[in-house]
Amino acid sequence: MIDMDKKAIQNNALSFLKNQSKPVTTLEIHQHIQQTVSERTLRRWLADWQAQGLVERLGHKRGTRYQYRPQSIEPKLSFLQSIPKHRRQALIHQIRDVWTHSSTALEGNTFTLGDTSILLEQGLTISGKPIKEHQEILGHAKAIDLIYQFVSQNQPIDKAFVCRLHLAVQTENVLDIYKPMGDWKVEPNGTNAVDKHDRPVYIEYAHPLDVEALMNEFMEALNGIKTEAITPENAPQIYAGLHMGFVHIHPFWDGNGRLARLIANIPLLKAGLPPLVIDQTQRVEYIRAIADYQIKTGKLTSQTGVWPDNANYQWFEHFCQSCYQLTQKLIDEAKQAK
Repeated sequence: MIDMDKKAIQNNALSFLKNQSKPVTTLEIHQHIQQTVSERTLRRWLADWQAQGLVERLGHKRGTRYQYRPQSIEPKLSFLQSIPKHRRQALIHQIRDVWTHSSTALEGNTFTLGDTSILLEQGLTISGKPIKEHQEILGHAKAIDLIYQFVSQNQPIDKAFVCRLHLAVQTENVLDIYKPMGDWKVEPNGTNAVDKHDRPVYIEYAHPLDVEALMNEFMEALNGIKTEAITPENAPQIYAGLHMGFVHIHPFWDGNGRLARLIANIPLLKAGLPPLVIDQTQRVEYIRAIADYQIKTGKLTSQTGVWPDNANYQWFEHFCQSCYQLTQKLIDEAKQAK
């Protein structure tokens, strides 16, 4: 085999890793490249890519997996313009780490902010933490990169992009036709909650047959937002409405909370503002606010629309306003850097 052929195979293997939403084994990579190089050569390539920061290794021995690490880029975000150039990349990483940690912690991930930073900055696994939690962190960070690329391209949101985000954050590689990855749900879903009178209630989300129409309405509303009219003062109100609409539809079988917290930030980022990050230390208040709204509003259908006439999430707007201080503080600190 000549070197040119081997280089093509090497590029093919790296391309395969780039296109995987989940970590893969050396066997899976070998099968993709049809075992045209030895396992020793493949492992040498993987070690080289790790050293270059292109690939990260997860797990040990038989549980070892590899995942492509999205490269750090400076997205075209207006709020960066007021930051000294030498601090911009550091600020982007800080926001990524805080956003990822907070959103995954709200779903039960036990990584600390420090753990999250070590994994994303250095590609080091955290001892004692399950591989699933590592994957959740990496998947959310990848989704943030996708959001930044999307905002920089100034494209309208569509189903293909929403489903691409779902593939990024969804860590379980489930081969189940009733739990599709990267597509709308096919079975009804719901959750148990407790109402304001401390009584158990079952919240039923939109039926799969209504999801397409509801999501079309949701995306049309998002795309219709006049971003030039968004300010730091009204941004939490816009975020709250989009967030509540998405989680009440619950268009996927899983991952809806993380997606809501990502997608609701798109208009803010397009307006040149930093993302709003829900404070994970207020998880109970956050869950109760969503449950109270969904109980009061009732099940969504294609007839009710995404935001029925009785929809009122004013308290959630105030809650989001208080959470917005977190990223604003990071920006203020970065502005003062020498």
